[in-house]
Amino acid sequence: MSTKISSLMGSVLQAALTPHPVDRYLELVDPMLTWRDLRAEVVGVRRTTDRTVTLTLRPTRQWKGHKAGQYVQVSAVIDGVRHKRCFSPANAAGDHRDDLELTITAHDDGFVSRHLFDHAEPGMVLGLDQAAGDFTLPANPGRAAVFISGGSGITPVLSMLRTLVARNYRGAMTFVHYARSEADVAYFQELQNLAALHPNLDLRLHYTRGVAPDHFTGAHLADVDTDDADIFLCGPASLMDAVREHCESAGLADRLHTEAFTLTIPAVDPNQPVTGTLGFTDSNVTVENDGRTILDQAESAGLSPESGCRMGICFSCTKVKKSGCTRNVLTGELDSEADQHIQLCVNTPVGDVEIEV
Repeated sequence: MSTKISSLMGSVLQAALTPHPVDRYLELVDPMLTWRDLRAEVVGVRRTTDRTVTLTLRPTRQWKGHKAGQYVQVSAVIDGVRHKRCFSPANAAGDHRDDLELTITAHDDGFVSRHLFDHAEPGMVLGLDQAAGDFTLPANPGRAAVFISGGSGITPVLSMLRTLVARNYRGAMTFVHYARSEADVAYFQELQNLAALHPNLDLRLHYTRGVAPDHFTGAHLADVDTDDADIFLCGPASLMDAVREHCESAGLADRLHTEAFTLTIPAVDPNQPVTGTLGFTDSNVTVENDGRTILDQAESAGLSPESGCRMGICFSCTKVKKSGCTRNVLTGELDSEADQHIQLCVNTPVGDVEIEV
């Protein structure tokens, strides 16, 4: 059947089954039976540390594969509400035939990550979006690669490392990872095995819990030949700031590639008092502006707007601002135009604001 005919049949079915999409009916028969929606079945679960769960996902036929370093949006229905979050596959780059491996760290304030850590089991079906993101391994890596990660930031750089190993890469590879302790490294044994099998891999694990916390300093790379190396960095803000500062002072900034997994929200300036109200017009709810992002304030008000990455990447929380001024926490820019689409997760109200939520 040609793609054009298949698309036409889908449109006809969609119209016949209005007001609900075809996939809403198909999922009553089998959640993995979809016409357009991309989903994935959990086919493997491993709780590798006391804070992480590793899921093996088998996507439906719509999956197009991923590049090493990219992220995917995963959605789960929790208490009747669908929630989305972004996670980076840890497996090597693959195509539509490959399963996905996600290692998820259950943070204390991680609503979705905690749910998956506690409840994920084989047979669970999750929503899935196609892979996205520009933090990727070059098609033709140079003579050397340096990977630096902290905590759950290990997954995209591990995907890159696994990809190079699968390609029989002969250049020098340095893998530097920071964790609270050895027990917190989800891939500890695999990393040890890879280092033993591949003489061109220099594995450096640093632990930040204990009498003498071992945080990043330039000394950790002092004996690494970075002249021809690309440097790939993913981790918490403190680690990324330290590595950026080092790379800038060492003249390596143009070779540094980064991916943040958390958004650093600037603290509210106590000398600039927060004023105004935040009105959610679709819900007929108004709250006093407390200076946090619109998404955080909406959730505190009992609302559940769609959201994903919570870092301004995925645009799933975009809504129309009807009136008022907002500040983008990533750029500092102010926007006072009415009827503008803004991202709830990276905008804070400045004075009175109304938004369609």
